[in-house]
Parts: sequence; structure tokens; C-alpha cells
Amino acid sequence: MLKHWPPLNALRGFEAAARLGSFHKAAEELHLTQSAISQQIRSLESFLEQPLFFRNGRSVALTDAGFDLLSTTQSLLQHLAVGIRRLDQYRKPNQLVVNTTPAFAHHWLVPRLADFHQRHPQVDLWLLTTDETPDMATQTINIAVRDDLSAQAECSFRVLLEDRLYPACHPSVLELAADARTTLHGEREMDWSHWQVQGGANVGQQSQGLNFSDPGLLLDAASQGLGIALVSHLLAGRARDQGLLVPMSEQTVRGPNWSWLVRRENEGDPLTRSFCDWLTEALGGSCGALERSGRG
Repeated sequence: MLKHWPPLNALRGFEAAARLGSFHKAAEELHLTQSAISQQIRSLESFLEQPLFFRNGRSVALTDAGFDLLSTTQSLLQHLAVGIRRLDQYRKPNQLVVNTTPAFAHHWLVPRLADFHQRHPQVDLWLLTTDETPDMATQTINIAVRDDLSAQAECSFRVLLEDRLYPACHPSVLELAADARTTLHGEREMDWSHWQVQGGANVGQQSQGLNFSDPGLLLDAASQGLGIALVSHLLAGRARDQGLLVPMSEQTVRGPNWSWLVRRENEGDPLTRSFCDWLTEALGGSCGALERSGRG
């Protein structure tokens, strides 16, 4: 990292003059005087301790160093412009930022977002997926819905649903001999050791196989027939309804708790309230199915 940087205005003046091949045209484009452009480029050359242009009367041409710097400067200015334009999303009047895990977004939330948008078209929803639990105090997030949350300061914490886990696979895998089935391993509660500790029956799982850190990818792999996996009842509902997954046992065991964190300052906000009410209602059907599963 450089200790000292040339002024941004000097780089803009250089880029315009180099691209247009004229100090005069650069001055017109940037609404400056030609003298100001010349001064910016002289200061940049002084900073770099080498010439960037050959000057012959009113005509100018880039030196080799100038050609080199032009590509770097254009890339820098383009990235900066994109980054600045992207900031517009933070000041949209009806924006609601919802954080969740990639697995929950892909397998549960996104398939239901059309219903939310139809009911609340005024909400400009920004779905922010992260593997790491967010820090609500330092990040611009209104609501977090995840299975790895605990209470945080200045936020309302609520457990929404207690998940259940069960072993499952694609129907084609059931046709294989038990010793020919690949075992798919996850992390945390999706690890087969959790199934065993909770008293789960042996369904032919092996210690070796394929390993996944993302429960969403684990579920995808099982749905595509790669092997047997311990899956979330909540996340696997769609795949099961589509016939891509079948349970290997009627038994289920305790899974993670799905919870939300809502900034207290946003609790009374109509946008936040609309999403929270919709989410509670949408999870209601899943709660009933999970309760029946838990009794099984």
C-alpha cells in the first residue's frame, strides 16, 4: 500500500487528457480551464518523477509510462464509479435489508418471495446472504433470520421454529445395496454424530464419504442422488414434495433453532412489521409439519 497518493482530481484530468489526446478537450469535458488541466498533469508528473506526455506545441502524446498509467487509472476510476453508484441502494426510501444463510435463502425463502412481493409490493427488499452471523450493531441490517443466532444488544431476539432432522436420500439411492450408498456428511447438527448422540437408528451411514460445510449444498447433493444425508425438515420440504428426497426412517431428532434478530429501532417500522408478520405466517405451516414430525 502506498504511503502517499496523488490527488484524485489529477488522475481524472490525466485520464481525460490521455483518452481524448488533448488538454483542451479534457478541460471541456471536466468543465475546467486548460490551464487547470495542465497544472493537474504537471503535479502528477512531479509526484511520479517522470513525464506522462510528450508535448509539441498544442499536440500531446503519451509516453510509455503514460500508456501504462492510463490503463491503471481507467480501471481505478471505473471501479470507484461502480462502488459509488452502488451506495444508492442504502438510501432507497422503502428498503428493507434481510440477512440470512445461503441455505435458508435458496431452499426456503426465495421460493416464497413472490408471495411476499405480491402482498407487499412497496417493500424494496434486499436479501443479504452470509455464512457468518452478522453484527447488527455495525452492519446495515434490519432483520436477521438464521439458525445460528443468539441475543445481541439493541435487538429483539425470538426463536421462530425448532427444526427437526432426519436421514433422507433420492429414491434411486434406495434401490442400491446399503453398502453401495455413499454417506454425505455435514457440519454442526447435520453431522451424523449428532444423529447417533440423539438416539437415531442406524440407517447404514458410514464414517467416510463426501463432506459439506454448507447445509444447502448437502441438501442439493442428496436431492441429486449422490448419497444419504441428515437433512433439515424445514429446508428439505420442497425437495421432498417434488419427490427428490424420501426419508429413510420415520424417526427425527432435534435440529437447530431458527430465530430472528430485529433492530429495536425498526420494530415499529411498517416495512419491518410487514416482513415479520409475513414470515411468522409463512413459517406457521412448517411449524405444524415439524410438530407432527417430532411426535413421530
